[in-house]
Amino acid sequence: MGQVTLQDVAEHAGVSMKTVSNVVRGYRHVSDAMRTRVQQSIDALGYRPNVSGRSLATGRTNMLAFAFPDLRRPYFAELAHVFSRVCADRGYQLLLEETAGAPGGELSAVRGREAGVVDGVVIHPQVLTPTEIDSARGDTAVVFLGEDVRPPGSDLVAIDNVLAASEAVAHLAALGRRRIGFLGHEVGEQSRTSAFRLEGYRDGLTAAGLPFDASLCVAREVGDARGAEHAFGQALDAGLSIDGLLCRDDLAAVGALRAMRLRGLEAPRDIAVVGWDAIGLAASLVPSLTSVAPDTVALAEAALDRLQERIAGRPGEGRAVTVGHRILVGESAPYPDGSVD
Repeated sequence: MGQVTLQDVAEHAGVSMKTVSNVVRGYRHVSDAMRTRVQQSIDALGYRPNVSGRSLATGRTNMLAFAFPDLRRPYFAELAHVFSRVCADRGYQLLLEETAGAPGGELSAVRGREAGVVDGVVIHPQVLTPTEIDSARGDTAVVFLGEDVRPPGSDLVAIDNVLAASEAVAHLAALGRRRIGFLGHEVGEQSRTSAFRLEGYRDGLTAAGLPFDASLCVAREVGDARGAEHAFGQALDAGLSIDGLLCRDDLAAVGALRAMRLRGLEAPRDIAVVGWDAIGLAASLVPSLTSVAPDTVALAEAALDRLQERIAGRPGEGRAVTVGHRILVGESAPYPDGSVD
């Protein structure tokens, strides 16, 4: 057989060419049964869409971009994996763009459509303002992740960082912890993520009837596990006395646990520790890490729902979508009865 065509797939599946096209493009209105039927024919015949030809005919590439600060951070690496799977399920290819949290990298990402490379971009911005993003993106369909920095009329998908941090503090307070610290925000100007998580930390203290003490909040100069270990170790050596700790992210928690171990302290005996992101490594630590777990699948699904609507040109005001989270309880801060998830 020569090159397999769209018509070949349609005849094999007993459906119209438009239905096959809709499946290939990942349109959501195709039923699961029909999608499976067409996909079986695609697999059986070995059909491969002609992306360049389709791009010329439709002005679309069927490729999306996911732009994020740093692939070395486990959370973003794992989130990129989730996005890749969800995109594949919808018939899209995914281009990963590491912005390094720098203006140039973020500008390049939101300008992707101008180069004819991608149909739309999901971005987790770190430094660009809404005005800068709006002026740079042209007609690129963009959906934002994280804190609300979207230009007017744009879409945002995020978890509620303030609520999640407050719930994490409540979990520690339920264990009887009364001197609860925070670890991992930036030295000097704070990122938007850190600011919201610190706000939730303070809300949680207030709800638990505990005072806020700025001396219990430990910043780190370098945003990785070593930076957290160094900062927390110095604080402990200087006399920091806490019995509970909420960390900005799991890397900060990893650093905290190491700093504690080197000083003869254990979690949860001496300090109950809660991380953030529920990275794969968290469950393999000793002790296993209690962590705020964002629903990354729901986040990716919601972001791509909005992006596909924008690509299709559907009108509507931009909106913020909040996805769920949970406290995944491990040994570092178990339930009051000592059990874990």
